[in-house]
Amino acid sequence: MVLAGRVESVGFLGTGSSLPRRRVSNADVADVLNVQENWIEARTGVRERRFVAGESNTDLAVGAAAMAIEEAGVAAAAIDAVIVATSTPDRFIPPTAPMVQARLGVRGAVSFDVNAACAGFLYSIEIARSLILSRTIRGHALVIDSDAYSRVLDPADRQTYAIFGDGAGAAVLGFSTSGRGILGSRFKTDGDLAEIAVGGPRLPLSHEQIDSGEHYAKMVGHKVASVVRAEFPVMVREVIEEHDLTLDEIDHVVCHQANPRLVQECALSAGFSPKQLVVIGDRLGNTAAASVPIGLNTAVRDGRIHSGDTVLMMSFGAGMTWGWSLVTW
Repeated sequence: MVLAGRVESVGFLGTGSSLPRRRVSNADVADVLNVQENWIEARTGVRERRFVAGESNTDLAVGAAAMAIEEAGVAAAAIDAVIVATSTPDRFIPPTAPMVQARLGVRGAVSFDVNAACAGFLYSIEIARSLILSRTIRGHALVIDSDAYSRVLDPADRQTYAIFGDGAGAAVLGFSTSGRGILGSRFKTDGDLAEIAVGGPRLPLSHEQIDSGEHYAKMVGHKVASVVRAEFPVMVREVIEEHDLTLDEIDHVVCHQANPRLVQECALSAGFSPKQLVVIGDRLGNTAAASVPIGLNTAVRDGRIHSGDTVLMMSFGAGMTWGWSLVTW
């Protein structure tokens, strides 16, 4: 589309994040798992994380959304869509998005949830972009990614309890005629890998399943890491070839923090420098769908991301699913 001689796109107007109050150190986790404290950081790169303590997943979503709306400088009445990406909702029904909509006073906006596990943010912003560009909604979309995995983790499971943390991130998207915004995205899914990261057994649950701990989220860590190591360089090649870029022309890489040590390994192997990579997993752990928007908001608040910067977002999630999105800020 062209408006007044300029390409019409969808860009980020504001970002926000919300974290639980409770800080959980590696010492705390080590006591529960019966491992040495330094084992956790050496294996994962995580030093601490946040767990909900009295807050709900919806509370986190509302907090992040309110910050994004304030930063965007838009009125609640200007929000026409509320999209929440989560795989740990407070309830199965209703979706989280209508509850967030009501608490924010965003009346009349189409509101729904998306579950693409840890890849939810990139899926959500692409859906929001389509709604905006197609004029299905009038203007602004609020995308929120919120997860509280601490509620579904087995404290005896080293592959999950040592890594995950809780949190929420959000963004307000709207029209941009400055040439800045989302330049392109690509997504892939391999359902043959579905069983390497699962959130409990098939419903309905039985007392026997709960007694045996089958209701906890589980992950085969080394298989997930293999997917990340294989697909990370493929996605980087796709981005630079499709958008005629060099690695140096990508100012910031905001990747899902599945494991901060793994993310740093893959980014450096792909040719990125440490200063290009946004890392938050060392102090927040794997915040699932929220990790990319929290990373964005952190980099914006820290003054790292400036107008005109090129930002590459990458994500991996259960499914297995993965993808990237390139943005001019």
